Amino acid sequence: MESGDNSSTAELMSRYLSSELGYGVPKDGWRICLAHEFKEKRKPFQAKDVSLSNIVEHIGLGVRYLKWWYKKTQIEKKAPFIDMFRAIPLRQIYGAPLGGIGGGTITRGWRGEFCRWQLNPGMYHYKTVIANQFTVCLRRGGQTVYQQVLSVERPPTLQGWNWGYCGEYAFYHALYPRAWTVYPLPGQNVTLTCRQVSPVIPHDYQDSSLPVAVFVWDIENKNDYPLEVSIMLTMVNGSGHKDDKSGGHWNEPFHLEKEGESVSGVLLHHCTTVNPYTLCMAAREQVDVINSQYGFTTAFSPKGTCGALWSDLITDGRLDSPTGSNPPTQKGEKVAAALAVGCSVPAQGHNDLEFSLAWDMPNITFGSREREHVRRYTRFFGTKADAAPSLSHYALTHYRLWERSIEEWQRPILQDSSLPSWYKSALFNELYFVVDGGTVWTELPEDSDVSGGLRSEDGGLPAQPAIIKEYGRFAYLEGQEYRMYNTYDVHFYASFALIMLWPKLALSLQYDIAGSVVSCDPTERLHLMSGRNSPVKVKNVVPHDIGDPDDEPWQRVNAYLIHDTADWKDLNLKFVLQVYRDFHLTQDTQYLQDMWPICQAVMESEMKFDTDGDGLIENSGYADQTYDGWTATGPSAYCGGLWLASVCVMCKMARLVNNEAAFQRFRDILDRGSAAFDKLLWNGQYYNYDSSGQDLSNSVMSDQCAGQWFLRASGLGDGQFQAFPKEKICSALKSVFDLNVMSFAGGQMGAVNGMRPEGVPDHSSVQSDEVWIGVVYGLAAIMIHEGMLEEGLRTAEGCYRTVWERLGMAFQTPEAYCEKGIYRSLAYMRPLSIWAMQLALDTSPPRDQGESGPGPCSEA
Repeated sequence: MESGDNSSTAELMSRYLSSELGYGVPKDGWRICLAHEFKEKRKPFQAKDVSLSNIVEHIGLGVRYLKWWYKKTQIEKKAPFIDMFRAIPLRQIYGAPLGGIGGGTITRGWRGEFCRWQLNPGMYHYKTVIANQFTVCLRRGGQTVYQQVLSVERPPTLQGWNWGYCGEYAFYHALYPRAWTVYPLPGQNVTLTCRQVSPVIPHDYQDSSLPVAVFVWDIENKNDYPLEVSIMLTMVNGSGHKDDKSGGHWNEPFHLEKEGESVSGVLLHHCTTVNPYTLCMAAREQVDVINSQYGFTTAFSPKGTCGALWSDLITDGRLDSPTGSNPPTQKGEKVAAALAVGCSVPAQGHNDLEFSLAWDMPNITFGSREREHVRRYTRFFGTKADAAPSLSHYALTHYRLWERSIEEWQRPILQDSSLPSWYKSALFNELYFVVDGGTVWTELPEDSDVSGGLRSEDGGLPAQPAIIKEYGRFAYLEGQEYRMYNTYDVHFYASFALIMLWPKLALSLQYDIAGSVVSCDPTERLHLMSGRNSPVKVKNVVPHDIGDPDDEPWQRVNAYLIHDTADWKDLNLKFVLQVYRDFHLTQDTQYLQDMWPICQAVMESEMKFDTDGDGLIENSGYADQTYDGWTATGPSAYCGGLWLASVCVMCKMARLVNNEAAFQRFRDILDRGSAAFDKLLWNGQYYNYDSSGQDLSNSVMSDQCAGQWFLRASGLGDGQFQAFPKEKICSALKSVFDLNVMSFAGGQMGAVNGMRPEGVPDHSSVQSDEVWIGVVYGLAAIMIHEGMLEEGLRTAEGCYRTVWERLGMAFQTPEAYCEKGIYRSLAYMRPLSIWAMQLALDTSPPRDQGESGPGPCSEA
């Protein structure tokens, strides 16, 4: 494994000309030279990529979607929750996002650009603001000897600045939530290492909510003489959006001294009508003689040459620091600010400089503007929109504690020599989506009732469950392009990251979903697939999602209107499976007691799909939401397996709540259903895709063992609580590995969703010949649970290398890609399922240097 890791890093670093490795940069992570160019340029899947056969089959859907799309975009002037005609083009530029959870994000590219913005909740703006830069100034003996914008760009604006840093002399290294950029300055014998730190800390529910990031600049002077070194940060008041020119924006300097620490900087007040905010760039003032250079420019126009600002810095390594604020901008005008900090660096010595960036948007509204929500961090910093100085002060005085916590969390995994380096990079870097998934984390309003109208005494929930009152509400998008919050069939996979790292947020989300389960919305609307009108939400059915950020999440669920969710079979099952898995991992007995009656209700609603009484639910047309473009008829491996696993955990929960009647009932269903499942779907090697007997019913589905995966993750799957014969699970997994993994793309791209037994992909639908990264990570997890460690790592490795090393999709892992040509839905939730692999590793027997430990399949 290690040799492959080294060769892949060598490819991304092949143009790096320096031998410098930077200051404190870790060994593991995603590393790339700033001069690297990805050779493969893929296109997004759009309506034109649908095959002729699928167009014919879904012509009605196409016409209805086109009408709906036109109304949404041209008449309502809103963005569709899924836009099949204007997919986001691939930009192979993104690095680790800045900020904590739920307060908005700003993403920096791996070349240093500020290029992806999500300050308005759930709504993304993809714009590189070229004036947002770091610049270095070196002085010796009172004279400036070197001044350079630390950017490889050569823009047509700001021509008074020295652009075009040589990318061959720098590299970027990400190990989320931190990242490093190493800049050896050509001809200067000086190396700069910029360390980016965001407060994303497992099991922390305070600092992890803060909308802040810190940049620590480590300066190594390898000369035989001292140097004065200054770093300047410039920022535009705004995000490159058209409202940057709307007028009324203004900047002002600030100074805050507290607990013996002084922080100074510039506040950039962005005064829009909706969701105004304050950006704040700050530095910690040092009073000793070694660190004494500090200055700012409150306002400058980020157009023209900007030569005056450049000259101000080059003169003495400082900025002039005028007093007072600038007048509000006029319409059509932009304004920017600059902050410079300097220090002395002794000969053959080291010093460092610290900057922070904060953004304070405490009170938010979603697209409908119906009600105001308060972000989580306001519990600690207030709702008055004046917290930016305090946030900056806190960040600059606490980031070392954050780093200590991050290192303690990551160290056992990073030091595990039995794990390959690519896995360590994937595990931590895929976590970016917890923060940059359009994520919101809000306080529960005092007048809120999340029970859905069915209170505890009637078998429902409290109006305000204690866990939501204490830890707030959490929501993240299905994807940056699929704009629906808490899409539940996808969260089923991604949820492992939350339940393992922020379990209180995972449980809070479950309470919100549970309240939606017992509620109903009889409003009729057109569902685009069937062309029929039906209610938005029926009782005792899990919603597809809790809403669109361009509408009013939590208030109006099921933004997804392609299918009628009442007919889906997997959503309810995934709720039940998550309830028990979450209890197993948290041992929260109150949670189990609250969820038990909800689980009973949703399982009752599933019983209607067992039409012949054999204990196994059947499909008709679109069997489930996860694979909603891949038709199944009759009992299927995926839904049938989830059903049996759900019945199995109902048996376990019945025992835990001392309900013997429920146990006996579900035990009987499990016995009959397991027999029917094997009889209808097992073909001697694997479970058929479905039981229809049609030409493609014996396709090999990569996700056919999803039910067993959740049982293993929940400590079940053996003895009294077993749903599937071990030998059949092992055989099925080996078939998937041989066919879906090793017979697809030379075994180098993960597992294709559907494979024919003769070793060619199933092209029967849009989704069957795709690779879904999050599904592959889940598949790898069940392989590891069953003792197939080597196969599991090989399966997952193909996805990581394809996405992060070949296709240039770092920090925007898509939902899917095909073997050639296209991808679908950038920056998607499901790949967070890689944390299911870590759970499998944590709970499997001890392993030695990457060898498969004992397990059911290794014994078979």
